[in-house]
Amino acid sequence: MHYLLFYETVADYEQRRQPYRAAHLAHAWAAVERGVLVLGGAFAHPVDGAVLLFACDSPQPVYEFVAGDPYVVNGLVKKWTVREWTTVVGLGASQPTRPADVR
Repeated sequence: MHYLLFYETVADYEQRRQPYRAAHLAHAWAAVERGVLVLGGAFAHPVDGAVLLFACDSPQPVYEFVAGDPYVVNGLVKKWTVREWTTVVGLGASQPTRPADVR
């Protein structure tokens, strides 16, 4: 299954993140090494949020990620949301569906 984690960041996030950036990236790469985080990154123009893609059997690893994320812990993320995402197209789709499968 796939889950998307949406972060809504504080207005001055880009300036305030620097002291926590290395710890945040280490936290994210550790989740990659555990096999649950697939991709993550901030929005550009404006830098006002981020999205992280998780592949796991339940949302629990996503909630655990949030609880330990230095950006969340230090107030750079003002709101976050986890959404289950049904992926049907692409090499990593959890439920690959091709036109011949559609009835």
